[in-house]
Amino acid sequence: MENLADRNLIEEFWRRRKNKTNPLLERFRFLSIASSNLDEFFMVRVASIVDQISAGITIPDIAGYTPLKKLQLIREKVHFMVYEEYLCFKELICDLKKQEITLINPKELSDTQKKYITNYYYNTIFPVITPIVVDKSRPFPLILNKSLNIALLIEGDNDSVIFGTVQVPSVIGRLVKLPMGNKFILLEDVIKMFSKELFNGHKILNMSCYRITRNADLAIDEEGAEDLLETIEQSIRRRKWGEVIRIEVEKNIDIKLLNILRTEVEADEADVYKIDGAIDLTFLNKIAAIKGYECLRYPKFEAQVVPEFNIKDKSMFEVIREKDVLLYHPYQSFQHVVDFVKKAASDPNVLAIKQTLYRVSGKSPIVEALMEAAENGKEVTVLVELKARFDEENNIVWAKRLEKSGCHVIYGLVGLKTHGKLLIVVRKEVGRIKSYVHMATGNYNDVTANFYTDLGLFTSNDMIAKDASSIFNMLSGYAKISSMNKLFVAPLNMRSKFIDLINEQIKSAKEGKNARIIVKINALVDRELITKLYEASFAGVVIDLIVRGICCLRPNYGEISRNINVISIVGRFLEHSRIFYFYNGEEEKVYLSSADWMTRNLDRRVEILFPVEDKKNKFMIKEQLKTYLMDNVKARRLRSDGSYERIEDSHDTLNSQKYFQEKAKKIAVRSSVRKKIIDFHR
Repeated sequence: MENLADRNLIEEFWRRRKNKTNPLLERFRFLSIASSNLDEFFMVRVASIVDQISAGITIPDIAGYTPLKKLQLIREKVHFMVYEEYLCFKELICDLKKQEITLINPKELSDTQKKYITNYYYNTIFPVITPIVVDKSRPFPLILNKSLNIALLIEGDNDSVIFGTVQVPSVIGRLVKLPMGNKFILLEDVIKMFSKELFNGHKILNMSCYRITRNADLAIDEEGAEDLLETIEQSIRRRKWGEVIRIEVEKNIDIKLLNILRTEVEADEADVYKIDGAIDLTFLNKIAAIKGYECLRYPKFEAQVVPEFNIKDKSMFEVIREKDVLLYHPYQSFQHVVDFVKKAASDPNVLAIKQTLYRVSGKSPIVEALMEAAENGKEVTVLVELKARFDEENNIVWAKRLEKSGCHVIYGLVGLKTHGKLLIVVRKEVGRIKSYVHMATGNYNDVTANFYTDLGLFTSNDMIAKDASSIFNMLSGYAKISSMNKLFVAPLNMRSKFIDLINEQIKSAKEGKNARIIVKINALVDRELITKLYEASFAGVVIDLIVRGICCLRPNYGEISRNINVISIVGRFLEHSRIFYFYNGEEEKVYLSSADWMTRNLDRRVEILFPVEDKKNKFMIKEQLKTYLMDNVKARRLRSDGSYERIEDSHDTLNSQKYFQEKAKKIAVRSSVRKKIIDFHR
């Protein structure tokens, strides 16, 4: 990024792409998320490529790229992205200043502010930080993954040069608030101000902030692990000290200081990313959360009640026994799912609860309800997926607490992550035992349910309940699934089911019927399914794909994909639901799943695909898909060259997420009015 022509090109490209219609503090939040996601990308995806290179793998992938070539391309793209990211950062800081919220540097401090910072440093910062120098008796320290540090060159005795480092403490807020108004200074800038006193008696020649990212994609030998819980706990500890994958440094770092850093952490020059601004923008989330300034955020939105559960004299069990109930989060409240588990925990007629947990919140009310159920004497079996990346530690804590409360806790199948979302409540009713099932596209997480779009289905269908029990028996024991009635499971038969469904549309198209496929997923990577979609398009099947993230299929690429349209929707909420719609000219089939069309989901995870059969629920999902495809505000269309473009439309604009918010409110209001009328006539 040293080339001026390159910089000018990026700045022009960025000016055309940026969207200032989003509220200011929400743009800060999004930039923070982008920074966090990039960290994870390096720790997992880039790390796995580096491992392949280290293992001497030179075989090209399905795109024709060797691991080394992929790494080179990634570095080029990320340098481009980071430069663009900091253009955005600088503009946001300027816009923030107009709102009288200021991030200032030490040179701008007034005398009063300097006095405040001096007191803050000696009373709060100084007792926590520890300066470290490297010499013959003191080796280079182990630098913690993703920690922010300050590297220094210090003048030693006899004109020698000594390397020093100070970790910026994460236990102290990185944004230091100054008195009077919303003025802030970064913690690392405060430490730099007093660096001479940290190394008293020595001259500071140079200093620069730096941050390293380590390999966090640590393999776990499940076959050889006697205790999976203990093995994963050990791997979490090792993650802090994995191989260095990236070094971020301040743009103007002294070359001698940089070379020492590179040598000590054993990193290549290509691993270095020079940052023109504050390193690690995840702190921007704190700015986004500044109290007040509601006008700079999205309007507050509260999840609405589901009409079916808004009936005074009917329990949830009665409602679900009468018909399947579809929930659409975050527009409709996830609290219904929490309430269902709570009611099951206290209901004397409930005999057993079985549930899979992949990612749960830090204070999960669902887990608390499961523990209460066990304490109430119910049979509670919980599959806690310990291998949910970066949530392992949280899940281990919950697993131990669940066990202590009397729950049966299992950790899934060796070599497979259990990603499917499944909840079974077994209840004693008049003359029989009845099972109630909840399945979903997203996690049982009451926090992310507020900003992830997901679909959940409550049903008491006996065939689905039987299938769900078979799946759980497979997970908890050695029971093999011989046949299924309604559900499909990866890695057993989900892939073949998708292939069959696409083949049905190909056959229909060849017979001259109006064949149609609409799929909404987070990622499309699997080679076999992409090839099958190309085949369907060539046969005349009309295909719409709503793929939020990575899509390895290329639409409108000559004859092979002329009938395929791909859009991505990125908005206030994270699009997370997985929907599969198939129409062969006569019959419509709708499925929901926890799985994306990625090889890992179909072959290396336990996933669940379940049908939506109720006519009303089917219609609701079809309307959702139509609305997504009409979005011309938050949607971007994928071009045949792999780039995305805005959808230009001279007609009225439609923001699908905003539309779903308004619709949920209208449905809830109608339901409330109807309820009042019914209550009045009683």
